[in-house]
Amino acid sequence: PFVNLQIRAIYMHCVICFIRSVPEDWILVEGVEPLEEVELTFALKQQNVKQMEELLKLVSDPDSHQYGKHLSLEEVAALVQPSQLTEKVVRNWLQSHGVKNCHTVVTRDFLQCVMTVQVAEALLPGAKFHRYSRDSHTVLRSTSLYSIHKDVYQHLDFVGGVHRFPPKGKDISKGWEGARQSALGYHLGVTPSVIRSRYNLTEKDVGTATNNSQAVAQFLEQYYNPADLAEFMSLFAGGFTHMSAVERVVGTQGGGKAGIEASLDVEYIMSSGANISTWVFTNPGRHETQEPFLQWMLLLSNMSAVPWVHTISYGDDEDSLSDAYMNRINIEFMKAGLRGISMLFASGDSGAGCRHLTKERNTFRPSFPASSPYVTTVGGTSFKNSFKLTYEVTDYISGGGFSNVFAMPDYQGGAVQAYLKNVQPLPPQTYFNITGRAYPDLAALSDNYWVVTNRVPVPWVSGTSASTPVVGGMLSLINDQRFLKGLPSLGFINPRLYKLQGKGLYDVTEGCHLSCLDDKVEGKGFCASPSWDPVTGWGTPNYPALLKALMD
Repeated sequence: PFVNLQIRAIYMHCVICFIRSVPEDWILVEGVEPLEEVELTFALKQQNVKQMEELLKLVSDPDSHQYGKHLSLEEVAALVQPSQLTEKVVRNWLQSHGVKNCHTVVTRDFLQCVMTVQVAEALLPGAKFHRYSRDSHTVLRSTSLYSIHKDVYQHLDFVGGVHRFPPKGKDISKGWEGARQSALGYHLGVTPSVIRSRYNLTEKDVGTATNNSQAVAQFLEQYYNPADLAEFMSLFAGGFTHMSAVERVVGTQGGGKAGIEASLDVEYIMSSGANISTWVFTNPGRHETQEPFLQWMLLLSNMSAVPWVHTISYGDDEDSLSDAYMNRINIEFMKAGLRGISMLFASGDSGAGCRHLTKERNTFRPSFPASSPYVTTVGGTSFKNSFKLTYEVTDYISGGGFSNVFAMPDYQGGAVQAYLKNVQPLPPQTYFNITGRAYPDLAALSDNYWVVTNRVPVPWVSGTSASTPVVGGMLSLINDQRFLKGLPSLGFINPRLYKLQGKGLYDVTEGCHLSCLDDKVEGKGFCASPSWDPVTGWGTPNYPALLKALMD
């Protein structure tokens, strides 16, 4: 119904794109001149995806004889690179429109091409680019439906740089809004010493292996300041060996003020994963049509040596993205897992979320990539007693729930079914997909952190973007011990994590997270329970026990 009948024989409606309305925080500034340049990313169909999925299961399953036998980037490329036909068809299509300024990646499954707006709109009939602004940032996007030539569309997963608007940072971290203040304003706050005390890290639990590294990735115009990091470490990291500088920045650090989010990520991965080489992937000097998250995925497909643990505090509502896009990004996560890389994502700060379908009907609203079966998702907790190092309870903002897109993976089936069977009452089943991938997988403290940003110590910073780098740093420490014993990296840890059934973790059994404010659920989502739950996963790390459980 969307395609002009006169061109139906030549063009197929774009089943690989997704029309989303312009987010209300983006303002239409102006049209775009025909000769202005855009950069589009073409995701070429890959080969052997099912084989890759099966191989990832084997290298990630501790009971498999192939456990830990990860692949190099070049071996992954040989497995997934597009067929010669796919490459030929896509390149001929681009060249027929005069598009020649393209570059690819090692895995040959992405093409990034620079062209004029005029050419882009001819290439994708129906597309119409405009410039939109939010705060001081601008993007070029088309919000109209476009078509792909029928001979070409079967060779593409999606075209990046056309529709998707960058999500606003506050969707993941309240820290991006300037911090959520505790109801008890006299909480002394979470610092590296509090983290290390609660999770039983001693002064000896620091990195020593030369071949170890970890990374954080920033996408939302967030920058860290090296002076802030040095100041933070001098104030809060006196009791253990640590580094006070980032080893490598990939991308271009912006000018201006440092962001709380970026400061939080760097300061806490480097204080929990102390004395380990740390990289920061930051916004590249990019064109207005580039998508920073996608740029990061492309970088990983083009770098043979990357850090072993990546923590990312970034997400968007599943329903704002196309299934084709999310499925392809999932494959990129599989590629990382095959290489022995651990991907950790924040679960979000909206509890179960809420989507208003009609005046009378709401549903919970899962977040992606938190809902991907191929990443490890980290939820959030608070101390039971605001004054003391007590046990932990649910942080009411901790993101969690069930994907509406991805089926529940085999590795978590038993744990999730036990929760659904044993915990009563559950929210009405009209609110969530009982067969979907459930998240988070584990959690850590996410409430009332101290951060140094723009040379000022700032209290009361909260969100799962705090808990995620804390967990990432501890996994880096475990990798460190594994490397010293000649063992491979942890890689994709979920299958092993679920087989441990909570071993090495503090079970969080109190509290519920927030959801829809309506008469059916009254603002309450899921609740914590013994064993796994969709609020705090399996619980929070008990570092010595978790280290012991993951050292074979």
